[in-house]
Amino acid sequence: MRPEILFKCLSDTHRLIGLLLLTQVEESCICDLTTAMQIEQAKLHRHLADLRKCDLIQSQRRGKWTYYRLTPELPVWVNDIIQRTAIAHQQQLAEALIRLRQAQRAVHPCHYW
Repeated sequence: MRPEILFKCLSDTHRLIGLLLLTQVEESCICDLTTAMQIEQAKLHRHLADLRKCDLIQSQRRGKWTYYRLTPELPVWVNDIIQRTAIAHQQQLAEALIRLRQAQRAVHPCHYW
């Protein structure tokens, strides 16, 4: 991956926050991420599709639901940038991460595929 592609992918706040949230959990469904980020599912779906096109995240369909996770084989330098960005923005991520963890514990249709 070229640096300009990475930074273009991360240039949108919603894509950046979505990616950073996925660094904190093993995987998440779109309904939990929607709750955490407080945005419409259709808008989030487009941002996640962009992150997938950049090979930053992977998706897996289970029944009607799609689950997202960070791509495990990212280059070291990309992982470094993502991890450093997550650390630098911990305070900003805190509320969204609390909402994400609460959503993951709640009963959602996507949790029972």
